[in-house]
Amino acid sequence: MSISTTGVLPRAETAAPKRAHRWRAPSLRRWISPVALVAAWQIASSTGALPPDKLSSPWTVLQAGVDVARSGELGSAFVVSLGRVGAGFALGAIAGLLLGAVAGLSRWGEALVDPPVQMLRTLPFLGLIPLFILWFGIGEETKIFLVALGVAFPLYLNVHSGIRTADPQLVEASRALGFTRAERLWHVVLPGALPQALVGLRQSLGVAWLALIVGETVNADAGIGYLINNAREFLRTDVVVVGLVVYAVLGLVTDALVRLLERRALRWRAR
Repeated sequence: MSISTTGVLPRAETAAPKRAHRWRAPSLRRWISPVALVAAWQIASSTGALPPDKLSSPWTVLQAGVDVARSGELGSAFVVSLGRVGAGFALGAIAGLLLGAVAGLSRWGEALVDPPVQMLRTLPFLGLIPLFILWFGIGEETKIFLVALGVAFPLYLNVHSGIRTADPQLVEASRALGFTRAERLWHVVLPGALPQALVGLRQSLGVAWLALIVGETVNADAGIGYLINNAREFLRTDVVVVGLVVYAVLGLVTDALVRLLERRALRWRAR
């Protein structure tokens, strides 16, 4: 007892603060380069090395962001863009998940589904905009389907790969234990494919915002893309940067939400 109280406990008490310190330090270090870039940007703008007609200063961008937010223009554009990416993501996620499951769970499904998906995946989906305009016009459908197409392929690839790379030893063990095919699918295959599927979800969200940026340049009359295009016509680089920052923040927020979901859904891997 004397050894444990004088030797082990002090080590345990001093180890916890070290772990906390190691956790905080990387998060602070990650802010060094962004802050340095913004400072360099502001210095270049203040000294005239960066003309305002090429790129407004960070302070000007901040003021422009406050102005468009107070006017309500930014809020309405945000709601429209969020609705577009939400609808497109829902369609693309359903298609990617279903096709990936069919191709991953069935040899016939893989033979029938995978070849056309792989052929379509190699096409530059942004180059399909003229064809989408001919099919759906210049309304909301083109923007939504463009986002859906960008979302479907990464999710399909990761779901398909996750199902196909399920641990064969676990599958054999579940078969030996008398699991039915549905039970093996639910308790072994799908949990094994979940990490890869969540990676595909993160990739799909990134592509969704990229597709939305391009889609909102197609005759849009609302949304963040319209806000950017309208500002470009009047050489308002500050408002253009505000719109780009909003896109970036939305991408980071959605990625952070998926990472939170990943930590909660995959807690069993840490056991």
